[in-house]
Amino acid sequence: MAELGKKYCVYCLAEVSSLRFRCTECADIELCPDCFSAGAEIGPHRRWHGYQLVDGGRFTLWGAEAEGGWSSREEQLLLDAIEQFGFGNWEDMAAHVGASRTPQEVMEHYVSMYIHGNLGKACIPDTIPNRVTDHTCPSGGPLSPSLTTPLPPLDISVAEQQQLGYMPLRDDYEIEYDQDAETLISGLSVNYDDDDVEIELKRAHVDMYVRKLKERQRRKNIARDYNLVPVFLGKDKKDKEKAPKRKITKEEKELRLKLRPLYQFMSCKEFEDFFENMHKEKVLRAKIRELQRYRRNGITKMEESAEYEAARHKREKRKENKNIASSKRGKEDGKDGEFAAIENLPGFELLSDREKVLCSSLSLSPARYVTVKTIIIKDHLQKRQGIPSKSRLPSYLDKVLKKRILNFLTESGWISRDAS
Repeated sequence: MAELGKKYCVYCLAEVSSLRFRCTECADIELCPDCFSAGAEIGPHRRWHGYQLVDGGRFTLWGAEAEGGWSSREEQLLLDAIEQFGFGNWEDMAAHVGASRTPQEVMEHYVSMYIHGNLGKACIPDTIPNRVTDHTCPSGGPLSPSLTTPLPPLDISVAEQQQLGYMPLRDDYEIEYDQDAETLISGLSVNYDDDDVEIELKRAHVDMYVRKLKERQRRKNIARDYNLVPVFLGKDKKDKEKAPKRKITKEEKELRLKLRPLYQFMSCKEFEDFFENMHKEKVLRAKIRELQRYRRNGITKMEESAEYEAARHKREKRKENKNIASSKRGKEDGKDGEFAAIENLPGFELLSDREKVLCSSLSLSPARYVTVKTIIIKDHLQKRQGIPSKSRLPSYLDKVLKKRILNFLTESGWISRDAS
C-alpha cells in the first residue's frame, strides 16, 4: 500500500514526490521525468497533451552524492548571483543563494560543477579560437617588450629640453596638442539620478576625449619617426653637410608628391629607403636595356662596347648635322622659291605651314584654297547630320586638285576617311 503524502508515476510506479509532470488534460495523470521524456502514454493520455511541472524546487540536478544537497532552486539562485555580482564575489553570491550556504561552499560548488565538471568541459574549449598570440616571447611569458616598454626619451640637451618644454621622464611636453582637451571630462561626474540621455552625453564626452588623446599620441609618433625635433632644432643641417645625398630628379619629386598619402604609414627612414630602392631599380633596368642592346648588335664583351659607343656617337652627330643642314636649306628654299609665288596674295596669312606648302605645290591661290576647303567641310558636316547636300565646287577645281585637297584634309583630321 502506497504511503500517504507520497506521489508515484502512473506508468512505472516510481516515486515522484520531488519532481513530476502533471497532465493538464487528463485527470490523475502524473509522470516521472524519464517516462515523460520517453513519451509514455497510458489510458486516454497522449504524449502531445499539455503538461505542468510540479517540483517545489527540491530535486537535484547533479545527484545527491556529487551535489552535496544543492536543490534546483539554489542552482537557479547561484546562476543569477554569478551574473549579477560577477565571478569572485563569493560573499555576495552566498547571501543571494541563502543563509544555509557559506562563501566557501558556493565557490567550491561553482568551480567543481560549472568549470571543472562535465558542463564546463563541454562549454569551455581547451584552445580558444581566433585568439591573438604573442610569438615574440616564450610560451606563458609576458607580453613583448616592444608592447610594454615605453620609448626612450629624446636625445637632446637640457637647454633644448627647456626650449621645447620637454619632460624626458614623462616623455611629454608642457604644451601638448589641443591643450584644452581635458576640459571635456574635467567637470564630469556620474550621479545615480542621471537619466539615459545624460549618461549617453557623458559617454560621448569621454569618447571625444579618447580620440583627442589618440591624435595627440599619433602626432608624437610622427614627430619621432620623421625626426621632426632635430629639424626644428636645426640639427639636420649639420647631418646633411656631413652626408650629402644624391640629386633628386624632377620625375622623382613628382612621384614623391603623388605618394605623399603614404607618409602616415611609413617612417622617415623607411620612406627614404623606399625611394633609394626605386632609384636603384631604375638604374638596373637602364643597365639591362643597354646590355640587351649590345647583345642585339653582336657585342659580347664589355671591351667592345666602348668602341661601339664611340662609333654610334659619331653616326648620330653626323646625322644630326645633316638634318640641321637640310632644315636650313629647306627654310631658305621655301622662303625664296616655294612661298615666293603666293606670299603676296590675299589670304596667305590665314594658312598654316602645311597649307602653304600644299598651295605652293598645286599652284593654287590661298583665297581659292580657303573657298574649296570651306565647301568640302560644309558638305561633310551636312552628310553627318543626315542633310542631303550637292557639292558645287568651283569650275577651276579639276579631279586631281580635288583628290589632293581631300587627302590633305583627311590626313589633317578636318574630315573623316569615309567622306573622302
